[in-house]
Formats: sequence, structure tokens, C-alpha cells
Amino acid sequence: MTGHPNYERAEQLLRRTKALGYMIVTAESCTGGLIAATLAAVPGASASLERGFVTYSNEAKAELLGVPEDLLRDHGAVSREVAIAMARGALAHSPGHLAVAVTGIAGPSGGSAEKPVGLVHVAAARRDGLALHEEMRFGEIGRHAVQYETVSVALDMLTRLLD
Repeated sequence: MTGHPNYERAEQLLRRTKALGYMIVTAESCTGGLIAATLAAVPGASASLERGFVTYSNEAKAELLGVPEDLLRDHGAVSREVAIAMARGALAHSPGHLAVAVTGIAGPSGGSAEKPVGLVHVAAARRDGLALHEEMRFGEIGRHAVQYETVSVALDMLTRLLD
């Protein structure tokens, strides 16, 4: 993985968080733990990677992260509201300083006209309350490509929380 753009992003992010004494938490749905795995691939990641939640089902989002069931019902799992709630829930259920959350439709099936394959919501939050969100529409580029691109966005968003 060394030399891979996401590895390099992760390495730079971890260098900065370690210097600040910050811990990162991930809350992942469509990436299934790939963000945490990318961070964990960097030697010394344990200095900044606190934990990762893989919350693929709505039940897991509610049970492990405290995402309100009315948000899931009213907006759907793949939404801005749920992504932000996942990031904030990851912080609430850990001692981490920064959290990133992703929820989306990686494909090849599961999309609709309103929420097509390739739609991903990425949110990041700091313990001081700042939250960022991006809606990505990658299109039907393939499941692995959606996951890879989502990891890139997530790592960049975590880095922006440090600026």
C-alpha cells in the first residue's frame, strides 16, 4: 500500500494528529471499515487511530452510534443528516477528538432515482462541535472505486478539520 495516494494521505494525516495528540474515530457503512484499515496500514497508527465502527445496518447505526431512529426513517440511511449524526455519535461513544462517517450506495445495485448508485454522504466532526459534510455523486464507477474514492474524501475531510 506504500506509495498509494490514500496511504500517503493517511500517513500525512496521522503525522499531524499525532503531533497534536488527537485521536481519530471512524464510523463506516458503505466502506465497511476501509477508512480505518487505510489508517491502520500506516506504521504507528495506534498513536492516533482510536477505534472504528462498522455500522452497515440501520440497527447498528442506532445501537452503536445513537443515530436517532426518526432521522433514519425520515431521511434514510444515505443522507446528510444521518452522516452527521454518525460522526457525532462516534465521538459521543469514544474518547476520540475527530470523527469521520460515511454512508452511501456503493452498488452495483440498491440505487434509486432519488438516491442513485455512487451517492455517498461523508461527514467529519470535531469534539468542539464543528462538523463538515460533503455529498458525493461518483456515478456507476464500480463498487471498489466508490469505496476507494470515498476513503480519499474522508481522509481529506479529516485533514480539513485540522486547518
